[in-house]
Amino acid sequence: MPRPLYHLCWIFALARATVCPSAATPDTIELISGGPYVLGEQPDGNTVIIRAPAGAIVVDTGRHPVHVEAIERALAASDLTLAAIINTHWHLDHVGGNPALRQAHPGVPVYATDAIQAALPGFLADYRRQLDAQLQVESDAAKQSSLRAERALIDAGQALAPDHVVSTSGPIRIAGRTLDVHLERHAHTDGDLWIVDRRTATVIAGDLVVLPTPFLDTSCAAGIASALQRIAHTRFERLIPGHGPELNRAEFDRYRRAFAHLLACAASSAAVAECAAGWRDDLGPLLPAADDPTADALIGYYLQSSLRSTSAQARWCGNAGAPAQ
Repeated sequence: MPRPLYHLCWIFALARATVCPSAATPDTIELISGGPYVLGEQPDGNTVIIRAPAGAIVVDTGRHPVHVEAIERALAASDLTLAAIINTHWHLDHVGGNPALRQAHPGVPVYATDAIQAALPGFLADYRRQLDAQLQVESDAAKQSSLRAERALIDAGQALAPDHVVSTSGPIRIAGRTLDVHLERHAHTDGDLWIVDRRTATVIAGDLVVLPTPFLDTSCAAGIASALQRIAHTRFERLIPGHGPELNRAEFDRYRRAFAHLLACAASSAAVAECAAGWRDDLGPLLPAADDPTADALIGYYLQSSLRSTSAQARWCGNAGAPAQ
């Protein structure tokens, strides 16, 4: 990726945290990686820091304290004040840092869709009950602490939610910088944002694009496919996914084709192993061999729980495939 227009800094939030200082240019964007996905662990989503005239725009805030600390160190290393937060969607690994950052930076505005208002009494309330049940049987102290921390995020309630609701697609001027913000309904969630920064030819896709596999717990597969098609019609040089490393244009096109093939395989009578192998083959070098077991396990899980579940797709799809106006 060319510099100084784009500065990449990996922070493995679940293992160690380091910050790379950014170049002093108004076009700088930094990526704080949520770390590699590990089966059985709750990840942090990628965070993107955009330098704007009035300070830093932070896109997605992770879920763990170590990730929030990494964000704060990145801001300090670049001598930036936090001017605004954008959440691409309501999942805890993308909004979980909101309460801590709001407490540390009183009055910081948060931009997102309104989808979390349905998720709090719905999906997240169900998830909290599952956490309660796990706590009743879990004897390991470290795992108990992790479960309580996850429950506390849900209990933060409106501290996770935006105070500026994005209800339509279009340019938004935030902290003195204009970003093209696109709203998708019934895609990865009931309300997703993907962002185009024209000055750096960058798309910030949130979990509409995820490696090593798409995460489909609250997703309409057809809606994601339609959103990927709209991203494909956008001019960009690099794309930052919700999880995993950045992609160039050709790599995104490869990912989009792999997703389309996965949906076709799910709609067929092919065995799970065949669909998983197809996903690996389609991604090719985008999926390191070390990630193959994780990808196979996730594809198998999502084929059963989402892609081949009529009830799941009926629940999440609604009027899928049409861009929000």
